[in-house]
Amino acid sequence: MFTGRNSRRNQSLVVIVLATLVVGAMVISGMAGLFAGAGGSSEPTVPTDAAEGTNGAGEGAVAPLPEDHPVHTLARRDADDPMAIGDPDAPIVMLMYADFQCAVCGRWTREVEPTLIGEYVDAGDLRIEFRNFPIHGPESDLAARGARAAGEQDRFREFYEAVYAVDAHRDSGRFTEEGVVELAREAGVPDLDRFVADLDREEIVEAVARDADEATMLGVTVPPSFLINGHAVVGAQPVETFRDTIDPLLAAAE
Repeated sequence: MFTGRNSRRNQSLVVIVLATLVVGAMVISGMAGLFAGAGGSSEPTVPTDAAEGTNGAGEGAVAPLPEDHPVHTLARRDADDPMAIGDPDAPIVMLMYADFQCAVCGRWTREVEPTLIGEYVDAGDLRIEFRNFPIHGPESDLAARGARAAGEQDRFREFYEAVYAVDAHRDSGRFTEEGVVELAREAGVPDLDRFVADLDREEIVEAVARDADEATMLGVTVPPSFLINGHAVVGAQPVETFRDTIDPLLAAAE
């Protein structure tokens, strides 16, 4: 039923990704592999003097990367971004790269994210910007486009929460077009006809491709992965791991 549209969309996606790789390679050169071997921390991205606490921010403090480091250009800080929560001017920005079919991403969203929101986002210290990283096939891609389409009607967060409210299982049929429309209905998307039309809209296909390409160029291979002011955290780490990264960065910012 959707073969023709999917074929055109896939051709478009290939062109977009190839073009972005060519243009973006020079800008993000030296950043690929940022996540390689990061585990639950980002020590390879921290200057030696900062890691040793000699940056004036206090012993053991972790200094942010220089403001002109290209990794900082990835934080959009757009007040109208429906895929972000938190003050656009927050001192800490955390980019989250995730797949909607990722059960581990769902558990992190249910068990860890609420604490980070309560402790840091609500205080104005942290902004979380979501990035689609649909690596588990066509259903992941359709879910990612569905999230974007929901965001066009200011329902991204509701769609995100509806998806991650239960454990996801890959290729279960949950993210067929009919399933994604049902999730949009659950999320309160007001115009479902527009939502369906937006699923294949070129701008949304391109936006998902840009997110995925950004993750690939950074060296992200495992969802969820996070970039916190240039410091990588890989996997659904416990809240303590995020505190251990965020707190020193906040101290340095102050």
